[in-house]
Amino acid sequence: MPNPELDSGSVVIVGTAHNGKACRLVDRTGRIDPPALQALLATLIEQKQFGLSGRSAPGDNTIRLGAPQYGHIQIDEKLYRMTLRPYEAVLEGF
Repeated sequence: MPNPELDSGSVVIVGTAHNGKACRLVDRTGRIDPPALQALLATLIEQKQFGLSGRSAPGDNTIRLGAPQYGHIQIDEKLYRMTLRPYEAVLEGF
């Protein structure tokens, strides 16, 4: 599992993915309530977002296994950047 350098204020919630492997959600802002983080991790696990998946860029002929996915998520009134790796989701301020 990737181990990015964590800020002292980062919050890490650990769980078990649908395939039995350890996964985690990292809030690098330290500003999101732990119950909201637990709920988000449970949703990501339920939707089977963790694990290896193949992605190809539009118009590309190759598939990259385990390539990170990027997106944004709103929690309460704030918008966060989310990076999803095979067994780790990281939230950062946007």
